[in-house]
Amino acid sequence: MYYLNKTTHYNFEEAEQKIRAILKEKGFGILTEIDMKSTMKTKLDKDIQQYKILGACNPNYAYLALQEEEKIGIILPCNVTIIENKDGSVDVSIMDPEAAFKLTDNSSLATFAKEVKGILQSALEKL
Repeated sequence: MYYLNKTTHYNFEEAEQKIRAILKEKGFGILTEIDMKSTMKTKLDKDIQQYKILGACNPNYAYLALQEEEKIGIILPCNVTIIENKDGSVDVSIMDPEAAFKLTDNSSLATFAKEVKGILQSALEKL
């Protein structure tokens, strides 16, 4: 699987606020934000469920990754999706860094990716 996931019973706004706060506690800032619901409505006049993509980055880990793999920016930052389900629950999913970093074929990133994955898993568990 290429992502980590937690289904919550928070409403969409609560889930977004909570994951932002937890990621901040873990040293991750949000660099980008895409409101897919708004974008689909504006660009295509299509309605979809509440859906946001946050680009989360821990600058210390990003720096370390850059030292090992110059082109790592292709798969950074870590995308976090917040998606409202039909039953009212909300899925919060985060890209699995181990799966993503395997794309580089750079074995020196394996330990680093495992460490970051652990931090992101603990963020979801805290949600």
